Amino acid sequence: MINGWYLFWLITAPVSLLMVLTMMRVDLSSAEAVSSMIQLSVRCAVPFLYLAFLASSLQAALPGPFSRWLLRNRSKIGLCFAAAMAWQLFFILWLVGIHTEYYVSNVYVFSDVVEGVVGYAFLIAMVLTSFKFGRSRLTQKQWKLLHKTGIYWLWFYAWSVYWFNLFYYEEQAFVVDYVYYWGGFLAWGLRIFAWSKKRSKRPAVQTNAGSLQRPLLLLLGFVALAIGLTGASFGSAWNPQVYEFLFNFGIVESVDRVMPYFPLVPFYPLFVITFGTFLIVRTRGWPESKT
Repeated sequence: MINGWYLFWLITAPVSLLMVLTMMRVDLSSAEAVSSMIQLSVRCAVPFLYLAFLASSLQAALPGPFSRWLLRNRSKIGLCFAAAMAWQLFFILWLVGIHTEYYVSNVYVFSDVVEGVVGYAFLIAMVLTSFKFGRSRLTQKQWKLLHKTGIYWLWFYAWSVYWFNLFYYEEQAFVVDYVYYWGGFLAWGLRIFAWSKKRSKRPAVQTNAGSLQRPLLLLLGFVALAIGLTGASFGSAWNPQVYEFLFNFGIVESVDRVMPYFPLVPFYPLFVITFGTFLIVRTRGWPESKT
């Protein structure tokens, strides 16, 4: 009952029922009410995105009954995410079509539209290729490329939204923003941990590195991890200065209006953590010194 299509309906039916009951309770003639439905549908969808995102990494990093169950049902959990996002698309089209003036005045940002449209394009393609008739039209390499690129794009979009809610906008953040921000960070962190675990199992390669280079790289790696984790925890302390510096260059501000995610400020701590992980894994790839 908690596997396959049973699991899909066990999740999707209550989510859809929640959407319908909430629609009956709120006044959808108000643009703000429709906007709140968009937010509610996203909050219902994001946990399943994170679960699908971390499924293979959790199995590699912490194998066990739950990780095996999650990996076995990853495609259905991804479809649960898609079903909840279909509700979001429905309310977005409602807002754009019925409350056009409100959308143009209060919501529309071109780079956000690009992020959303590309995200939905990936999501639709991933749903279609989750079934035999769609998957048969792609090679194994193409299928993996589509799904890996798509899941990262969708994770980027969801996680960055909560980063902005916590560290950029001046409005007070809700508890759910913290939960979804750190939940998305944990999902990404598990992928990094799984990658480092896999790389550490590779045979050591002979190197001419000096005796001090290995501990130095190890130290730099842990320092980078500490800096990255601090940056991820206290984004409001450093992002205003970074944005001010970047937007002193006119071309950066111009490109930011049209290019999705640019200039990637929310992800800077993740780049630092990735670099630190790479340094630590690199030291594990060296053979022990002979004595």
